[in-house]
Amino acid sequence: MKNIDKQASASEQRLVSLTDIANVAHFRIQQDFEDIDPVIGINRSMRKNGVPADLMTIDCLKTGKRILVVLHDHSPEFISYQFTFNHQDPAGEFKEISQAGVNQAILYDWIKCYFSGS
Repeated sequence: MKNIDKQASASEQRLVSLTDIANVAHFRIQQDFEDIDPVIGINRSMRKNGVPADLMTIDCLKTGKRILVVLHDHSPEFISYQFTFNHQDPAGEFKEISQAGVNQAILYDWIKCYFSGS
């Protein structure tokens, strides 16, 4: 039981850390771009369905674009991500990046470039 608690605690810490980073990027985007107002969501339904992972979505309601970020328990040093659309199931391979390499500047650039096209 303690091993499960440790895994839950570690996954929770990773999710909180990523959420904090995303919130800073979100604030900066709102300051710099009037036409981009991303919506950040946390989805734990994968975990509830037996998949040891958490999901963060970053949506642009205006364009219908979505950035999916997945935190898998089996590879805690990496996050998986994909640029997709909110009305489509993800297709193709997810890319991976070191979680240590993800900061607010990276998320800011993803949001700016994908949602604005610049």
